[in-house]
Amino acid sequence: MSKRDYYEVLGVERGVGETELKKAYRKLALQFHPDRNPDDPEAESKFKEVSEAYSVLSDDEKRNTYDRYGHAGLQGGGQGFTNVEDIFSHFGDIFGDLFGFGGFGGPFGGNGRRRANMPVRGDDLRVQVTLTLEQAAFGCSREVEAGYAAPCSSCQGTGAEGGELDTCTTCNGQGQVAYNRGAFMLSSTCPTCRGRGRVPKSACSACEGAGEELVERRVKVTIPAGIDEGQTLRLAGQGQPGQRGGPSGHLFVFVDLEPHEHFRREQAHLIYDLKLSFPQAALGGKVKVPTLGEDSEPVEVTVPAGIQPGEHLVVRGQGVPRLDGRGRGDLIAIASVDVPQKLSKKAKELLAQLQSTFERDA
Repeated sequence: MSKRDYYEVLGVERGVGETELKKAYRKLALQFHPDRNPDDPEAESKFKEVSEAYSVLSDDEKRNTYDRYGHAGLQGGGQGFTNVEDIFSHFGDIFGDLFGFGGFGGPFGGNGRRRANMPVRGDDLRVQVTLTLEQAAFGCSREVEAGYAAPCSSCQGTGAEGGELDTCTTCNGQGQVAYNRGAFMLSSTCPTCRGRGRVPKSACSACEGAGEELVERRVKVTIPAGIDEGQTLRLAGQGQPGQRGGPSGHLFVFVDLEPHEHFRREQAHLIYDLKLSFPQAALGGKVKVPTLGEDSEPVEVTVPAGIQPGEHLVVRGQGVPRLDGRGRGDLIAIASVDVPQKLSKKAKELLAQLQSTFERDA
């Protein structure tokens, strides 16, 4: 049977980042974990499948090989786990990071204690900012809300009123529970205390037992001139603070643009719909076209006689400043003929005379 695509297995897009990839794996690994699905061969098979997919996509070298050549490039599909014990053994560090325990050998075996004392990098934060076309074109400063979850200041993150905890009776304070899996003895995070070994005597009234509170923070963001819709700014170290001396994550600001009254943007160029009357299109002449900016003055362009709908009139250097600083794009006026829906009696008579002239010339 052919292997499923690793991105499909984890339910992520090909361009997925490290944080989102880890979240997707964590969700699926928790769902199919053997401890939650005892004596369920199908769940165990899926647990192996998602672990294999993550082992490849979380490794830059393996991921590049897989993206280029598929399963064949990995000589059989990557990390071919034969059993659950193999997964726990291979993923000592990964399981410690995702679930807070070593994954194999109990809370004091494997990598559990080492991981518990290591610095942990804070999560990246993502916010969206909506700009006007002028703000994106010429740059500006904006403040964004960059809130994050932090340990509750009332209970110091324990989730317990006054920080008072009792020993977990499910795991006897070990933080892990063990069970037999054929000839093997496996261990996993205690479902009651979630690996802490202790449980609250009563839930903290401030955080309702969650152990976390929302920290609201405003961050000033400098928007560079020329940024476009869909682009992202990265503010290093402005994400969630790390734990145990670990570095803070990053703040990613995703840019969106408001529609503009006059212009559409295509990279560094501005597109303007130039509506002409039939006499203007036929006879040509001078017309004024607006330019971008609050204090900007319209520019005068020459309409050639007989211009056809869809033809372009280009004003050099009146577009959007380029993000790399290399000048500005162009202002492109696209001609269209505005046909009136209502005509006065006099206008109809004149158009009729004009039409008869065309017929005679034909």
